[in-house]
Amino acid sequence: MPESSPTQTRRGRLLRRGASFLVLLAVAGYLAVQYVTGGTGDPACEVVSAGGDGASYEFTPEQAVNAATITAVGTARGLPERAVAIALATALQESGLRNITHGDRDSLGLFQQRPSQGWGTAKEIQDPAYAAGEFYDHLVKVSGYSRLPLTVAAQRVQRSGYPEAYAKHEQDATLLAAALTGHAAATLTCEGRQDATPTGGPDAVRAALVRDFGREVLTAAGATVTLKAPATPAPSPTATSVARRTVTLPVPADTDTAAGTTARQRGWQLAHWAVANASALHIENVSYAGLRWTAGNTDSEWRPIATAKGTAKGTDAVRIVTAQ
Repeated sequence: MPESSPTQTRRGRLLRRGASFLVLLAVAGYLAVQYVTGGTGDPACEVVSAGGDGASYEFTPEQAVNAATITAVGTARGLPERAVAIALATALQESGLRNITHGDRDSLGLFQQRPSQGWGTAKEIQDPAYAAGEFYDHLVKVSGYSRLPLTVAAQRVQRSGYPEAYAKHEQDATLLAAALTGHAAATLTCEGRQDATPTGGPDAVRAALVRDFGREVLTAAGATVTLKAPATPAPSPTATSVARRTVTLPVPADTDTAAGTTARQRGWQLAHWAVANASALHIENVSYAGLRWTAGNTDSEWRPIATAKGTAKGTDAVRIVTAQ
């Protein structure tokens, strides 16, 4: 068998190295795309414009949970929708709205905050509610932040090496903020596919509400886990089961905050929060203002609730039914 010449050996080595480089480049490209788009799974949530202009944004259940937390922390502080949009655009750019455990140097979490720069301990920064609170603490110190271009306001908090990068997320963040603050009704839906971890149930929903909004979300509204007494005639076993899996969040008619939130907006904020958390908390359906979202529907629409007297119109409470 003829021996390979030195030239052929070198050529073979170069080809192997070139192939290896291409593979590494492809992997790096894939990871970069996943980082920028914010996840490895298929989008299962969508928010649409209430203005009928066709604008929409698709995102993953993981992103939905984090977006809902960021929004709840902001509105619990009485901050306006603009502050929430700035925070969401920042998190979209910094982490793809994922609570990641890595980053540049010691950067961590949704906003890529650094323990070495005084943002908190690594454990604190990995708590989405804490991280959002820290971002808002810094944002409100920016003079006239609500009137500044979004990318300017975000940059004054983040001090990023890419100050213009936040602008590309403004439309998506604005859509999310409008829905999750409750200013755009029935505009956020998710498929509601449940994850493998059995973390659902009324107690889990209540705990998550307190985590994101603070205890006032329950005490101020008098929220309860519905445990209705048997009526006459006695309800069916199925009806009783649903009652025991229902978390009812009353929406007082005089709801108003420093952010100018009306009762109806507060109701839609809580309703959209529940839909955003549907996969993680095993939520089966959410009802508010005569409409109901149900997990597992292929179109994931908010649909009118039919009653014996017609279509329900009540805005007195948000009702969240869990799957267990």
